Amino acid sequence: MNAYRSDAPGQMNSLKTGEDSASDAASLPIAEFLLDSRAVMAAVETVIDGKREAIEIATTVLLAEGHLLVEDVPGVGKTMLAKALAKAVDCSVSRIQFTPDLLPSDITGVSIYNQADRQFEFKPGPVFANIVIGDEINRASPKTQSALLESMEEGQVSVDGSTYPLPIPFTVIATQNPIEMEGTYALPEAQRDRFMARISMGYPDAANEAAMLRSREGGSPLLALKPVVTLERLGRMIATVRAVYVSPAVEHYAVAIAAATRVDRDLRLGASPRATLQLVRAAKARAALDGRDFVLPDDIDALAVPVLAHRMMTTRAALGSNPLGVEALADITARIVASTPVPLGAAGPA
Repeated sequence: MNAYRSDAPGQMNSLKTGEDSASDAASLPIAEFLLDSRAVMAAVETVIDGKREAIEIATTVLLAEGHLLVEDVPGVGKTMLAKALAKAVDCSVSRIQFTPDLLPSDITGVSIYNQADRQFEFKPGPVFANIVIGDEINRASPKTQSALLESMEEGQVSVDGSTYPLPIPFTVIATQNPIEMEGTYALPEAQRDRFMARISMGYPDAANEAAMLRSREGGSPLLALKPVVTLERLGRMIATVRAVYVSPAVEHYAVAIAAATRVDRDLRLGASPRATLQLVRAAKARAALDGRDFVLPDDIDALAVPVLAHRMMTTRAALGSNPLGVEALADITARIVASTPVPLGAAGPA
């Protein structure tokens, strides 16, 4: 089997669900939230050199209860970022290596007949963890990729007519290679739409690449990374993000941006209502990370490209010389944001 689990609960009755939900946790004072969130990012930075923006967005997605897609060429630290963020939190973690022969049941789990009890017993798959690392997700077939659709949207898995809740919180951090590389499948639109944000690592500059060489002379810094927050503390951090205030004016601003993508001349598929919802959720996390308990239009602007661009599809005319349209989508999203007027009253709470 190509999927394996690390520090993930082995039995269904050991999973944390229901009363362990972030919605039931008490929120933290903003000062304590900032200390914990900065500790998480500082821990990840000991492993990932010179990628502060990527680390901040990854942390934002985790605190906003979303899922993250990291796309780039091999060897730039995609999986390392996912592992470092997962290891910075003391929670259950699993990793799935996606390959063409991976089956949906290798992800969700399977019902096995127990001869002693004379009944079928469900054996949970690696998706039953607080943080699931999906490595090279676009190397598996579309059928296998679709095994994550229900879990990413509804926090549950349905197998053989039975539904099993996933641990709370639950986050998928998936990596993928550019689709022009050998052995890859393009993620279907429904799959992309379930990722709150997409980021690209990019190559490090010369100074950070040299620093990476020095830091790895004695082994991987990931081995020395210790959790800096507990699962209970993460739940309280998530509750803090949920409590961040979003004014009606800011909500209308987010809706206006999403609506503009649906009628733009360069797009044949705009942002979905799910995208609008996740944009606002991510903006709440960004506001909290900035020490505020309310969302500004600047938070929406800063996250529009990573949250919206990967969900949309360009027209042929907008692609230009780029066959994938990745840069084109980012440019179009930025143009739409810049041309969308900020409503009166969106500058902050009265």
